[in-house]
Amino acid sequence: MAERNRRINVTLEPDYARKLAGLAERTHVQEGTLARSLLSGALDEADPDAARITEILDGIPGAWERAQESIEQARRGETIPLSEL
Repeated sequence: MAERNRRINVTLEPDYARKLAGLAERTHVQEGTLARSLLSGALDEADPDAARITEILDGIPGAWERAQESIEQARRGETIPLSEL
């Protein structure tokens, strides 16, 4: 089975978005290119241990609340089928 690239959209907090923009400007590369490189490096270094992943996820401010809100939105039918994306 051939591998294919997958597109993932990431929304950064304003402070991180400014930091990324500054780094991209200083290195003369597009923000998306730099973000892709930084994320790839972080993923290469990530510990695949499930307990560690849980710890990382628990460290994301507001992640639990956003996940719960997403579940409620799905229950209310406020979703878009994947086939329409």
